[in-house]
Amino acid sequence: MAAAQPETAMKDLHQPSESATGGSQFLTFNLGEELYGVDILRVQEIKGYTAVTKIPNTPSYVKGVLNLRGTIVPIVELRTKFGMPTIEYTMVTVIIVVVVKEKVMGLVVDGVSDVLDIDKKDVQAPPNFGARINVSFMNGIGKSGDKLVALLDIDRMLSGEDMQGVAAAAA
Repeated sequence: MAAAQPETAMKDLHQPSESATGGSQFLTFNLGEELYGVDILRVQEIKGYTAVTKIPNTPSYVKGVLNLRGTIVPIVELRTKFGMPTIEYTMVTVIIVVVVKEKVMGLVVDGVSDVLDIDKKDVQAPPNFGARINVSFMNGIGKSGDKLVALLDIDRMLSGEDMQGVAAAAA
């Protein structure tokens, strides 16, 4: 059953990112009760969680690497990256394969939700919590119906010095 959910989400991935109303399409996913979104054009595929090969001396949020059709892909657990407690993986835990600054990476998430059209007028800047809380990895907060979606900037979130080291180790 778990494989059906990622395949269902895949059929929507190849539609244009710009909607008719001037908004964008986002693949949304859950981490706990929270809903996050990434630009659909950055998503390469969604696959059910499979075991990964650990790489020594990597940050705690890097689960390891995965061989994806001949490409070695670093896998990042977003729960750990965001300081959330880890949980047991379930049948709906997936890896979202994304392109970050021309590098392919995988994101472990609790489950995929929907592909949403979010109009630009429904996106607000991320809240300013002050210097102690960094929200630079967010493009904003989108509103879709009664849902609020934290829209992630995966380039900023996954392109720091530590991630460059992981990508180099994977190569």
